[in-house]
Amino acid sequence: MSENSFQSEVTAKAAESGANASARFRERQAQGGSTAAVDQDRVALLAGKAIKALNDLVIEEQLSYEEYNAFKAWLIKVGEDGEWPLFLDVWLEHSVEEVANADREGSKGTIEGPYYLGGSPELEWNGTIPMRDDEPGTPFVFKGQVTAVDGTPLPGAKLELWHADNLGFYSQFAPGLPEWNLRGTFTANDNGEYEIHTIRPAPYQIPTDGACGQLIAAAGWHAWRPAHLHFKVHAPDHQLITSQLYFPGDPHNDDDIASAVKPELLLDPQPNPDGEGEVTVYDFVLDPA
Repeated sequence: MSENSFQSEVTAKAAESGANASARFRERQAQGGSTAAVDQDRVALLAGKAIKALNDLVIEEQLSYEEYNAFKAWLIKVGEDGEWPLFLDVWLEHSVEEVANADREGSKGTIEGPYYLGGSPELEWNGTIPMRDDEPGTPFVFKGQVTAVDGTPLPGAKLELWHADNLGFYSQFAPGLPEWNLRGTFTANDNGEYEIHTIRPAPYQIPTDGACGQLIAAAGWHAWRPAHLHFKVHAPDHQLITSQLYFPGDPHNDDDIASAVKPELLLDPQPNPDGEGEVTVYDFVLDPA
């Protein structure tokens, strides 16, 4: 199928994508929500500092009522467009992730982003991710090994992979895509190894027709994320790692709108000697739980 046959995907709108992300986030919170008591002192500390920072900004920059009302209207629109997950994951999550994983000895992690879905199809260690029969894009083989920090292989480790298609769209967040397109959960073999067959994803712009796009346009920023693969890797008695892996030479590796690229997360794709497309090797090292 030609690329033109997939142009219906381009009709994905921020409101639809944002609403899907918000709904999925609420579902996950409901399924795994904490019943622990709220630490009022912690809430007071964090909320107080955030409010003080905003008030300090108002005074320092001499915010006008016109600017204040524009800001208020924009905050309302973020909610109406369902874009709070997008806004927070793009502009805040990278700092939360750095704090959460500061003491990790194993592989580097990075942000999850708003498009993760649990429960993707289960596959063997050596298999092809669910995709359309005529999925456009460069064939891409991703292989490696999951080990502990001491180098011990972790048999049966799970690797959840999801990524955008050749036009930069994610299944279940854009129309016209099969439910689990380019999403799968792979189980490492007895030596912790995996070999995943997929396609190379495209770089993409985050949705620009909603509130986040308004901010980007008003500030004169760009909306691009470099091409990347998303992973969650976990094994018994070891810490889950959430990561994204990137491709060298992408013009937005150095100015990713989500500030999620790290040098340790760059792949080294090579021509595939056993077939068409590219192949790369990347090992995941998991910290003990």
